[in-house]
Amino acid sequence: MSPAQPTSMTIRRATGDDAVPLLRVFVNAFLDGPVADWLIEDRTERGFVYERYFRLMLREAFAGGWVDTTADLSGAAIWYRRPATPVDPPPGYKDDMAYATGRHHTRFGWLADLFDKRRPRIEHLYLAFIAVAPEHQGKGVGTALLAHGHAHMDEVGLPGYLEASNENNMRLYERLGWQPSPPMFLPKAGPPCWPMWRSQPDSAAPDVTP
Repeated sequence: MSPAQPTSMTIRRATGDDAVPLLRVFVNAFLDGPVADWLIEDRTERGFVYERYFRLMLREAFAGGWVDTTADLSGAAIWYRRPATPVDPPPGYKDDMAYATGRHHTRFGWLADLFDKRRPRIEHLYLAFIAVAPEHQGKGVGTALLAHGHAHMDEVGLPGYLEASNENNMRLYERLGWQPSPPMFLPKAGPPCWPMWRSQPDSAAPDVTP
């Protein structure tokens, strides 16, 4: 695998005290893009829905995964350790998701179902989201967060998995050692997303084709 370039940027584990500023980072980072346009056509409404959606995503990450962030809270990554056998969502999660996404719940459900079907059925670390505040993009924040995640993968000896939501991100992850699989397409003429895998020496890329 090709390791991410070393960086001197400080990465730490986020706490609940960081939730409010990190919520703005996630909302602003994901507000534009092909998947965002497909989920919610109106950009203003999208911002309101994303406020609720990423508040829920952060809550779930602090409860069942972890959040890495930069010292200045300019970027963050949500990670989970996924077992080989899928686990059910926590009690109340489906109702909370329905509330968060409102009348767009169906499309968010299609997105989640598509990702769940393609997720590898072997133990791995899952990068659910990585976000960099728009004013800090292009400054190495995302690369630093990935390098920190890679170091953790290597420390625990587990491979990694993510879904790239656009081709530019897919190419970036590929340069940093992630192997892409053929894209999966969202329904209703939706955009492609690319399953991506980062192997350990004894973990070949899984079959994530439909």
